[in-house]
Amino acid sequence: MLLQENGGRDDSPEAVTSGRFSDTSSRHFLLSSQNSDGGWGYHPAAPSSVEATAWASLALLARAADPSPAEACVRARVWLLGAQMPDGGWPAFPGQRQGCWATSLAALALHREGAAADAVVRGRDWLLAAWPADRHLGWRLRRLLARGTVVRQDNSLHGWSWTPGTASWVEPTAYALLFLRSLPAELLPPRAAQRVQLGERMLYDRMCPGGGWNSGNPQVYGVAGMPRVGPTAWALLALLPHSQRAENQMSLDWLARACPGIRGAASLALARRCLRAYGRPIGPLVPNFGDLYLRNRFFESVLTFAWVALAGSGEGNRAGQTGRDKATS
Repeated sequence: MLLQENGGRDDSPEAVTSGRFSDTSSRHFLLSSQNSDGGWGYHPAAPSSVEATAWASLALLARAADPSPAEACVRARVWLLGAQMPDGGWPAFPGQRQGCWATSLAALALHREGAAADAVVRGRDWLLAAWPADRHLGWRLRRLLARGTVVRQDNSLHGWSWTPGTASWVEPTAYALLFLRSLPAELLPPRAAQRVQLGERMLYDRMCPGGGWNSGNPQVYGVAGMPRVGPTAWALLALLPHSQRAENQMSLDWLARACPGIRGAASLALARRCLRAYGRPIGPLVPNFGDLYLRNRFFESVLTFAWVALAGSGEGNRAGQTGRDKATS
């Protein structure tokens, strides 16, 4: 992290806008970027969105050691509760008429905040009832006839989609698994275990041949798909209870090799959080957030600042220990 010329850290809000970056700059940015309605947009002053609000809240909850983050999280909770739809789902933005993948993130943030159990349960039920289009035999047959052997994947395996009525994809499936696995046993109905297992099998099926994940196609026209950092990190975090599986270890190897070439702060934050969760060392050649911040100030992206805060909060270590405990129990 960048330091002041006198060798001390500058954690003031002004440091974020003057080009310096410190361990707590992400928190200051998030606190100063919260909208008056209690939510966050993808950038400062942008309309509040469910995804940005959920990630900002999760980042502040992970570091809520003083009253300011706690107060901001209460305001975020009120905003998220107001954005929830009657059927229990959350849209990407208030006013939209259909729930979507953002339900996993909103429900996870509220569960971590710990004061909206009814809303969390309604979100859980929406997710368990939200099947992707590829569940239906007619859809799979049409895709098979249209695409032939272009894409190699098992279309009988289903996860979650970005929006209802579309196909399963890696990242929304990972988000749903992370939320469902965060719930205590008493909040998981019997059908949840089968749905989680099916989502996990779908993720393993979508893994690229050499390890890692892209958005969802492991092989096209016989050519191995190219993994990407973001989907790989999310899939690995979702599959943490199976940390010793060969697929996980091969994908971790790919992620570790990719780290020195990362040039974006969001990807770096996800990679660091994932490697830390698995207890993998982070190599000395990996870029640091201070240097990346100097290039573009993270484009003032709320998601990037939230992920950077989570990467440095120690949450990954706690998640990793929980996952390893479950994997060996």
